[in-house]
Amino acid sequence: MAPHSDEHDYHPKDALQATLKTTMLTGGVGLFASAVQNTLTRKNVGPWGVFTRTGGTIGIFAAMGGTYEFVKTASANLRQKEDHYNVALGGFFSGAILGLKVRTFPAVLGYGVGLAVTLGAFEYTGGSFFGKKREPNVDEFERRERIRTAYRTSGEETLAQLGEGRGIYGPGYAERRRERIKEAYGIEVPAS
Repeated sequence: MAPHSDEHDYHPKDALQATLKTTMLTGGVGLFASAVQNTLTRKNVGPWGVFTRTGGTIGIFAAMGGTYEFVKTASANLRQKEDHYNVALGGFFSGAILGLKVRTFPAVLGYGVGLAVTLGAFEYTGGSFFGKKREPNVDEFERRERIRTAYRTSGEETLAQLGEGRGIYGPGYAERRRERIKEAYGIEVPAS
C-alpha cells in the first residue's frame, strides 16, 4: 500500500481554451472601458469612436488578460503545481504588456514587477481581502453551533496546562513564592 501524501496529483489544463475565454472576457471589459472613455470625451466623435479613438483600451485589456491566463496556466502545466508563483509569472508578463504602452524598458519591467508582486501576494495570502475562505464541504449551521458551544476552559485547567508565571498566577501564589525563596535563599519575604 502506498503511503498517503498531502500533495494532490496535478491535472493539466488546456491553456489555449482558458486563454481564449479570458481574452474574450477582458476584451469585453475593455470594450466597456473604451465606451466610458468615448462618452467622457469633450469632442463628440460618434459611436465608432469606441473603436477608432479609444480602441487601444480594448486591445490592452484583451492582451493583458490573455497573456496573464496563458502564462499562468502554461507555467502550472510545466511545473505540475498550482501555486502563487504561477500567478506572479502571469502578472509579470501581463504588467509588461501594460508597460509596452509607455514604450520604455524601465516601464515594462516596473509595471511587470508591480503587477507580479501584487497578484502573487494576493494569491499567497489566500486570494481574498476578507480572510480565509470557508471550507465548502462544512455545513454553515453546524460550524456556527460548534463555535457557539465551544465554552471557555476553566482557570484551573488553563493553569494546569500552562503553569504559573508570565502573568498567570493561581490562588495562593504569593505564599508559595515566599516559601520557595525562603528555602532556596534563606530570605524572609514580607507579606504584602
